[in-house]
Amino acid sequence: MKVTFKLFATLMKYLPADANGHEVSMNVDSSTSAYDILDKYGVPREMAHLVLVNGVYLQPEERLLPLKENDVLAIWPPVAGG
Repeated sequence: MKVTFKLFATLMKYLPADANGHEVSMNVDSSTSAYDILDKYGVPREMAHLVLVNGVYLQPEERLLPLKENDVLAIWPPVAGG
C-alpha cells in the first residue's frame, strides 16, 4: 500500500536523497506502523515528538497500529524557544 512520510525541521536529515523536499512516498506492507517507518529511516523514536497521521495526533501507543492506504505520516521533533 502507498503512504507518504514527511519529516520536518532537524528530522529532515533522515530522509533519503531522493526525497521530494520534506517527504517521500513509499509502498509498505499492510501491517506497517508509524514506528516501523521511523525505524526504517533511523529516526530516533524519542525525537518523534509530534506524530500525525492525516493531520490527527497519534498517542505513543497508537504509533504501533498499522497505517492505511494513502495515509500521510508527518513527524516533528521537540521544539524549544521562547
